[in-house]
Amino acid sequence: MMTCPKCGATVKQNKIGRTSAGSQRYRCFVCNCKYTPIKKPHGHSQELRRQAIRMYVDGMNLRRIGRHLGLHHQTVAEWVKAHSARLPAAPMPEKVDTAEMDELFTFIEHKKTGSTSSPS
Repeated sequence: MMTCPKCGATVKQNKIGRTSAGSQRYRCFVCNCKYTPIKKPHGHSQELRRQAIRMYVDGMNLRRIGRHLGLHHQTVAEWVKAHSARLPAAPMPEKVDTAEMDELFTFIEHKKTGSTSSPS
């Protein structure tokens, strides 16, 4: 027996079709309210989200994760972005004694020396 969520009536509850997801719709003839008594869950499970993030952290790229799990790669990207926003900030030391920079080039306005390769 169906119960109207608006007025609580259990009489005069008629089926009026289905949603695009396939759930049965009802109409209460007492208050003329249309409702779906058992709604289907939306979205993906938390376990699937955790699995996608774990795969990303392990080095798999977004498109491959999407193909493997049957998701769109942008969905995976949004999950990774949301997860990274919840992470705590990386600890920063107050004083740095030694800093190493490898293969870092900075050009301001223009390159000071010409090309080292010979023209062909």
